[in-house]
Amino acid sequence: MELFYTDPEHVDLNARKLEIEGDEFHHLVRVLRKKEGDQILVTDGNGLRCEVRIVHLVKRSLVGEILTTTTVDPPKTAVTIALSMLKAPQRFDFFLEKATELGVSSIIPMITARTISLPSSDKVQGKLNRWRTILLSASRQSKRYYLPQLYEPLSFSKVLAFQGYDLRLIPYESAEVSPKMRCAGQKILFLIGGEGGFTEGEVAAAEAGGCRPISFGTTILRAETAGIFAVASVRLQLLQEHCKEWF
Repeated sequence: MELFYTDPEHVDLNARKLEIEGDEFHHLVRVLRKKEGDQILVTDGNGLRCEVRIVHLVKRSLVGEILTTTTVDPPKTAVTIALSMLKAPQRFDFFLEKATELGVSSIIPMITARTISLPSSDKVQGKLNRWRTILLSASRQSKRYYLPQLYEPLSFSKVLAFQGYDLRLIPYESAEVSPKMRCAGQKILFLIGGEGGFTEGEVAAAEAGGCRPISFGTTILRAETAGIFAVASVRLQLLQEHCKEWF
């Protein structure tokens, strides 16, 4: 059964009702042609799983009766990717989609010394809205009960100041250490540079701030490829260790 999303504030567990609107409503009604009486699976993106019967359709939203509810445990392993914003928006969009499918927990659009594309303040909200749409679509496709957290664009120095990670890693082309690490149950932050990579000063600042330099191989990966590879490498390790959880 396909999974759909609604905002937590649109779920009333006491009344056993929920509402779906916006892009999810459009996909349900205009694309999939769902109608009153059909049963669907819905989550609030925070672990709630509801089996729902559609009871009422209006022009821009639907009301559903909650038949059953369960709570899905949050993943024990969490991967945050801080990726420099890229000149070509479609490349950043591609990263968002594939990293979400692979299980990324949080995404931080990052502004580094060599970041080329800097959105003006009046365009940031538009970008965030588009990115959230991409995350929602990819989460629906991969049946994720926890939506990735998306941050507003942050400077490299602000990302370095983030706390609460068990592993803080900075892949870059001059590093020689392969990414051998214990991932299961860890909170991991990857810092990924954009076009031109990180400056020597940024790498030094990251190491001073507790980040471990690692290598993703001798060939140069594009920024979005490196971000996807980082998430995939953690997922692969979990599979190899037969972990019964998806981060």
